[in-house]
Amino acid sequence: MEQARAFFDQLNQDYLKVHKAKEDLFWATYMATSDDHDGFARAEQAYKDFIADPARLAAVREHLARLEGEPDSEDRRALQHGLQGWLALFECNIIDNDAARQHMRALIEMEAALFAKRRDYLMHHLNEQGEREEASLSMLSTNMGTNPHEAARKSSHDALLGLERWVLDNGFLDIVKKRNALAQALGYRNYFDYKVHKNEQMSPEQLFGILDDFEARTRDANRRTLDRLRADKGGDALKPYNLRYHMSGDVTRQLDPYLPFAKGLERWIRSFRRLGITYRDALMQLDLLERKGKYQNGFCHGPIPSFFDGQGQWVAGQINFTAEAKPDQIGSGARAIHTLFHEGGHAAHFANVTQNSPCFSQEFPPTSMAYAETQSMFCDSLLGDADWLKRYATNGAGEPVPDALIRARIETAQPFAAYAERSILVMPYFEWALYQMSDAERTPEAVLALARRCEQRILGVDVGPRPLLSVPHLLNQESAASYHGYVLANMAVYQTRAYFLREYGYLTDNPAIGPLLAKHYWAGGNGASHNDTLLSLTGEGFSARYLADYCNQSVDEAWQQAQRSIAAAAGRQYPEAYPITLDARIRIIHGAELIADNGVSEAAMCEQFEHWVGQHYPASVH
Repeated sequence: MEQARAFFDQLNQDYLKVHKAKEDLFWATYMATSDDHDGFARAEQAYKDFIADPARLAAVREHLARLEGEPDSEDRRALQHGLQGWLALFECNIIDNDAARQHMRALIEMEAALFAKRRDYLMHHLNEQGEREEASLSMLSTNMGTNPHEAARKSSHDALLGLERWVLDNGFLDIVKKRNALAQALGYRNYFDYKVHKNEQMSPEQLFGILDDFEARTRDANRRTLDRLRADKGGDALKPYNLRYHMSGDVTRQLDPYLPFAKGLERWIRSFRRLGITYRDALMQLDLLERKGKYQNGFCHGPIPSFFDGQGQWVAGQINFTAEAKPDQIGSGARAIHTLFHEGGHAAHFANVTQNSPCFSQEFPPTSMAYAETQSMFCDSLLGDADWLKRYATNGAGEPVPDALIRARIETAQPFAAYAERSILVMPYFEWALYQMSDAERTPEAVLALARRCEQRILGVDVGPRPLLSVPHLLNQESAASYHGYVLANMAVYQTRAYFLREYGYLTDNPAIGPLLAKHYWAGGNGASHNDTLLSLTGEGFSARYLADYCNQSVDEAWQQAQRSIAAAAGRQYPEAYPITLDARIRIIHGAELIADNGVSEAAMCEQFEHWVGQHYPASVH
């Protein structure tokens, strides 16, 4: 057993080195603080070589076989558990032939080259002042949702259509071809087939059995909403640059004073503490503002996965997450706090995996994307709850958001609940069809036509507000062919919400939630299946009906539920003894600049952050 123990401990340490080297370079290049794309590609290749090493897989199997002959003990069971975690990781990442390894090396180089070119690609639109400005993906999206001028909104959508064409003309289709070659060398039909088996341990046919059911359950609600919008606002309301504005524009503008960007950090910290969420001494870096060259989508990655080492000592996680906010843009505060809750939920998950190896607490397979996204999407779902808005959304004078504005938000958003979910659902239908095309069929024009057909079928509009080929997930092999994870996750989110509401009657500031999530969802990491975690907490296996019920709720039903939650919160006796901190070491950065940290206290960090935002973006202070 000592040989197995020495092998296991060394495996953990070797993995930490190669994983951290890759993640540090990933962060530096994606945050535009480094141009070392070649270095990142080498580190990425070293990481892929490690997790796909047949020799390590054989050694794990050998040590597990030897342990079978050892006397039963707690130490033996713990060692077997850890090695089983490594077995799962190697088996789902193994690349066991030279052809596949060559394809993977080529893919890494191709994606690194495309990423470097994408960073230099600039987009522009018209802002609220009618000025042409450089714009990130986040700015384009926010502008379409809030700008009262149709020509300005159209300029944002035109920029996204231009990005689609750029993606098709700059190597994406070659990458799709190479991904398929990799998958076929590994015995799969195509890359989508490979990723679904690898990430979710199911076939595409099983996946679409679930997705088709949800699509059918929400089809009529989506059609009714679009028909009503056309009848009320005219045919132009369904144009892609107008749709998002009609879904939220005026209400987002009215809510803006109650959700200022500078207060987002404080509200995230207070809300998570009151949920009983803590981070077990993790070191966290948050880069929250837009910046030229920075990756234009929020994400959370952990250079050091949390675990207990061979001496039983806790190795706290090191976690980075990012947003792309422009604080002086209407709606940026709402987007920023959504990112803080979403990526902060990921961070809470990965900081609280309490197994004996880092292989259980990293975000890549065998960690299911649906399982990982359940944690973040549960947390960000709270932001739409009426009692959360009433307790946290206050303006500069300290006044809470009025009930009438909460109702207006429901009247605007609830009819589009099915559309919002189908905006996620459309991507797996598109990607499955994309990877099934032959190389000869897969021309730029054919792929664009496919995207439009999928949008028409699932969304019910000619072009989506976010055209499919402008979504950044397509360009990176870790996130490509994985978007279905968001749909599966949101199904689990509403199942989880229903459980807590049945048991406790409320979610906002419920200190039982964090410890229960830590126990049932987070502690085991990828050592348990997504379905097993749901069974552990809720007593039910995976079910899509809770999300479908939410999507099919009427405005009146949603408003009555909101009124009940507001009234109950007003009369509720909340606990006095919440955790006093998040138990994390937090650094708020802007590229290489340190904006604030919690070395003195979380309150002092929030004050430093607000002061910095006020100095650099005075127009954002209401």
